Amino acid sequence: MDKICNFCGNKNFNSKQIQYIYKHNNRFLIVNDVPCEECEYCGEKYFKSHTLKKIEEDFLSVYSGSKKSREMITVPVEEFAALTL
Repeated sequence: MDKICNFCGNKNFNSKQIQYIYKHNNRFLIVNDVPCEECEYCGEKYFKSHTLKKIEEDFLSVYSGSKKSREMITVPVEEFAALTL
């Protein structure tokens, strides 16, 4: 069976490695070089279930304290209404 993009119907995909941002309960984990298939037309990304499960497990390990992340960063946060245009 051929793959078809659920959003645009395109049948062409590229294998890529991307930066994935996992968020749960206002906590984040940024994971680099995550493998995915990307639609050539609209850019929608598709991940294997075991890849997403591994990211979720790693997130839980980091926030439970059983694993130390490779790097920590500080990210500024703003409300859209407060942005000056």
